[in-house]
Amino acid sequence: MASKMQFCFKRYEKKYMLTPEQLTRMMEGIKKYTCADEFGRYTICNIYYDTDDFRLIRASLEKPIYKEKLRMRSYGVAHDQDKVFVELKKKYDSVVYKRRTVMKAVDAVSYIHRGIIPDQEDQICREIDWFMQSYRPTPKVFIAYDRAAFAGLDNPELRITFDTNLRWRETELDLRAGDKGKALLPSDQILMEIKILGTAPVWLAHLLSETGAFPTSFSKYGTCYTQNILYRSLPEANGKGGRACA
Repeated sequence: MASKMQFCFKRYEKKYMLTPEQLTRMMEGIKKYTCADEFGRYTICNIYYDTDDFRLIRASLEKPIYKEKLRMRSYGVAHDQDKVFVELKKKYDSVVYKRRTVMKAVDAVSYIHRGIIPDQEDQICREIDWFMQSYRPTPKVFIAYDRAAFAGLDNPELRITFDTNLRWRETELDLRAGDKGKALLPSDQILMEIKILGTAPVWLAHLLSETGAFPTSFSKYGTCYTQNILYRSLPEANGKGGRACA
């Protein structure tokens, strides 16, 4: 979240899974080079959409050169008149492209859940319309987490975020229904994301090396699907023995 609202992004995103000790060292190390997000710590709530057979996340987990997803996002628990984002997130050849539009929560639900076209007609809405017509997705999972975000002092395009208390649910798939959910990760695992237009600055590369933080492939929705949803669709889950492994 930033003071200047953005609707289109093109950047690289690297993810790291940290221990509490590594988190402490990273936070200490970035002090001289970053400033905290003006909103401090906040909660991000998301609804992820997919086909009935989870085609989008299954394709994403195969790590194709191109993948896409649709989600609705709010900063904090939304109420009817609060602004939320409807986002198309795409990844091509390791570059992340995010396009989003903003509208009231009540209008966003009418739009995505009921197909009622909003008054605003912009290019991003037309792209979302195409996505909806192509996949006919429905809400599948709610995922929330608490975030602390930092931006580079010399390079404001550099963002470093730390996500804790990742949680999920399959019921009450509405951003207005609160941010409760079951734990997605153990409490001692912290997800760090580095978002940047180009290469990381030298100081950050050195800090990552000193901290022992290495990039990892991690998807919040993908992890939720493989750990909590996938096994239920397999024959083994229906009394034939065995289980799925994430």
